[in-house]
Amino acid sequence: MLNGKKIIVVMPAYNAEQTLEKTYSEIPKDVVDEILLVDDKSHDKTVQKAGEMGIATYLHEANRGYGANQKTCYKEALNRGADIVVMLHPDYQYPAKLIPAMAGLLTSDMFDVALGSRILGGMALKGGMPLYKYIANRILTAIDNVITGQKLSEYHTGYRAFKKDVLLDLPIMENSDDFIFDNEILMQAIYLDYKIGEITSPTNYNKEASSISFRRSVAYGFGILLVGLKFMLQKLKLAKFRIFDANGKKIKV
Repeated sequence: MLNGKKIIVVMPAYNAEQTLEKTYSEIPKDVVDEILLVDDKSHDKTVQKAGEMGIATYLHEANRGYGANQKTCYKEALNRGADIVVMLHPDYQYPAKLIPAMAGLLTSDMFDVALGSRILGGMALKGGMPLYKYIANRILTAIDNVITGQKLSEYHTGYRAFKKDVLLDLPIMENSDDFIFDNEILMQAIYLDYKIGEITSPTNYNKEASSISFRRSVAYGFGILLVGLKFMLQKLKLAKFRIFDANGKKIKV
């Protein structure tokens, strides 16, 4: 508990056997009430490892994608009564020790969404982010800031925390089951006027850390531009899209 709020950490996992234990060991158990792992049909022993550590685990019978994994993560966390849900990748890329700070932004009632930014403090390149990914990150973030009127340092971090009300209100079941889900949920939060806060987060691009290929990175980049275009057209009332429809499909608990 933190300020009377139930904190649940969710870990969307895919082939995380080598890094799961190290990630789990650094989660501050005095703050976190429950830890859930959703396995997206890993080919290694992620599920077995999670079971040995006593982590509550949910399984996808087939590989459904990173976005679909998050949908399951948030649904199961809300079913367990979470007030705040923190997403932590089990690949040891983001520091679990910052979970109290992430959750603290939300329990302060000053923010609705919290992001762990690799860009603040110049952490990205120092942590091993490939240069081409850093440049693309900066360009796409700048474009999204122009479109939305925000001043976020990064839209592409995988370290996030959400208030329960946000996850119940956003039509996230309309979102992609692939990596573009990350961008869609932030753009939805901005569209519906939720407040987003950021903290500086170091990153660790170790050899086991999850990373998409250059080809998929390019597809992700074009996907971000498309989401931004939809956001702009709907704000201007020139078109309507289900991902920005307040009556779109939401998580049911």
